[in-house]
Amino acid sequence: MSLTGSLDLASVPALMPRADQLAASGRLDVSGVTAVDSAGVAFLLELQRRARRQGKDLVISGAGNRLRQLAVFFEVDSLLQLN
Repeated sequence: MSLTGSLDLASVPALMPRADQLAASGRLDVSGVTAVDSAGVAFLLELQRRARRQGKDLVISGAGNRLRQLAVFFEVDSLLQLN
């Protein structure tokens, strides 16, 4: 599965209905994400939590520099399993 466009406070609420489906996919491509903020990071953490609850791993691939920087800043880079 993939995410595109903004992953921010304005867009995350619309993505919540798809959260379980995204979490269950096993791999999430975020290379098409053009903007991200702390809400986007929190959403990805929620996807990781849901995947673990389902007994699965979620690998996030294609993370851009901004997402990586935010993950390091919030000290969640190891939790997100960014590839």
